[in-house]
Order: sequence, then structure tokens, then C-alpha cells
Amino acid sequence: MDVQLDHLVCWVADPLVSLRFYEEVVGLPGVRAEEFREGKAPFPSVRVTASTIIDLMEFDAMRRVDEGTGVMGSAGHPVNHFCLAVDKAEFDALKARLKQHDVEITGNSTNSFGARGIAPEAFYFPDPDGNVIEVRWYG
Repeated sequence: MDVQLDHLVCWVADPLVSLRFYEEVVGLPGVRAEEFREGKAPFPSVRVTASTIIDLMEFDAMRRVDEGTGVMGSAGHPVNHFCLAVDKAEFDALKARLKQHDVEITGNSTNSFGARGIAPEAFYFPDPDGNVIEVRWYG
């Protein structure tokens, strides 16, 4: 079976604030940002890979998502964290950008298991809405 993660949704208070954070601090390019600003898209996204995006959906949309999926009470269900894997150079560059933007690294780990095996280093930090992001690199 060939399966890939298509997208995940982060609940945010202000999609434009979150978009700016993910673009400028995390370094992910925006998707449908102009369309969102013009009112032509319901939310902006950021691109993780050619085939994976993160949607930045405003909290107020929770009710509509419940109705759309038919699974009442599931919208906004908490997720512990999500993890982005980068190369070592980008790992170090992101640490520097977080410091530059006064974003606290809230945790570190070494030799932790993930989709590609054991990662030598990882760190955690929150986005503006408290969604926790792990970033790691593999040797």
C-alpha cells in the first residue's frame, strides 16, 4: 500500500498571524495565502513537502468541520505534537530563527525514534496558538 500524509489541520486564533509565523520563523512557504487575504479561500496553508501541507484553520470553523465530517465533537480534538524532519543545516538555521524571533525551545531530545528510525537530535517549540512542533534531523 502506497500511503502519504496529505495534510493536517492546526486550529489557530488568527490565520494570518500563524501564516506569518510558519513562513518567517519555521520557513515553510505559504499556500493560498493571497486567496485567503482576498476572501477567496476559507483558510491558508503552508507547504511541508511537494505532497503535504498544514492547513491553518480558525477556531471558529470547528462547528462547520463537525458538520462536514459527520463526526460530532471531533473538531479541535487535541494532538500532542507534530514533527518535521529537516537536514542538519536547516535544523541549526531554524534554532537560530526561533531565537531571533524570541520563540522558546521548550524541550530537547536525543536518539528518539521516528518514521525514519533514530534521530540524533530533536527540539520542541510552540506556535502562536500553542500547537507543539517537534523538529528533528536524521544522520
